[in-house]
Amino acid sequence: MIHYSDEAIIEGLRLRSDYIIKYIYQELFPTIKYLVVKNSGNDEDAEDVFQDSLIVIFKKIRDNELELTCSFRTYLYSVSRNIWLQKLARSRQFAREFSDIENFVDLPDKVMDQLSDNEEMEKYRLYQEHFLTLGEDCRKVLLLFMKKMPLREIATEMGYKTEKYAKTRKYLCKEELKKRIINDPKCHKFLSDD
Repeated sequence: MIHYSDEAIIEGLRLRSDYIIKYIYQELFPTIKYLVVKNSGNDEDAEDVFQDSLIVIFKKIRDNELELTCSFRTYLYSVSRNIWLQKLARSRQFAREFSDIENFVDLPDKVMDQLSDNEEMEKYRLYQEHFLTLGEDCRKVLLLFMKKMPLREIATEMGYKTEKYAKTRKYLCKEELKKRIINDPKCHKFLSDD
């Protein structure tokens, strides 16, 4: 397997590269899973913590606020560790002794504030979950649209004959995604809060 440098990982995340995301899951998820399971969690908790950590890192990269003072692995572990500690504290399942399995760094308050914005992470996770269930064509069209690519270029990239078809396709995919999210029982929690 290819090993990527921290810079390559961060640039890959900035570009939302499937290869880099798969690499991170293959290389780093087992460590986070072990941390969570060893400290009163289960496999599902580990997946949630890992996804929440990636969301925090995505946001920091997007906002040009990510400054690594350690390896990417250590940073991801530190974010995951803090998220898990917060979840344990909220659910009052905090173990007497928390067992670290990796080195970690203390994160600045600004990062900690982002971690505590749990509802935003839940909304993003719900969106991601349903986005990934769309067909490959829809996912690609929506990603190109989110990257602010002009419809003419989307049509060319996707092999559509006209700009109008690209616009229609984008609309249909977006509506399908909305429908899936709104029909998810987990979405009702957010709708009733407003």
